[in-house]
Amino acid sequence: MSAVAATEKSLLQLRPATVQDVGEILSLIRELADYEKLLHEVDASEDDLRRDLFGDRPRAHCDIAMWNGEVAGMALWFYNYSTFLGRAGIYLEDLFVRPAFRGHGIGKSLIAYLAQRCIDENLSRLQWSVLDWNAPSIAFYESLGADVMREWLACRMSRKAIDALATSYAPVEASL
Repeated sequence: MSAVAATEKSLLQLRPATVQDVGEILSLIRELADYEKLLHEVDASEDDLRRDLFGDRPRAHCDIAMWNGEVAGMALWFYNYSTFLGRAGIYLEDLFVRPAFRGHGIGKSLIAYLAQRCIDENLSRLQWSVLDWNAPSIAFYESLGADVMREWLACRMSRKAIDALATSYAPVEASL
């Protein structure tokens, strides 16, 4: 799936990332983390991205926005599943447009690109998270028709917490 935006056609191209984009993807991740004041948490490497985006068992996908031939942004996403709806959907992990390219509709085009994928694949929904302090992004998402679900709180376990919890797991033998 590749697309050119209806507005400013000669400038914007959206396309699936390729393995050759790994360095740019990592740069975009770091730029996003810096914007979110979380750069110190980035541990990802090019090898990690190569494995998880382009390896034998891809865990995630990435679409690249090119503006006049330059990498302007990305949408990094994966499939999730709604038990209530009984269908898969898309979880948008990261949406990022470099500051120099903002104001051209690139972010909206990336989300619309994923919305079209949802339609093409008969997926149930498109969802993502936004930091509660990021008022410009919240307003942008709401302008697209997204519901900011303030009643749902994100839960996350770090690897340290996962390791600690996993040590308490003891398989129970089934009796026949």
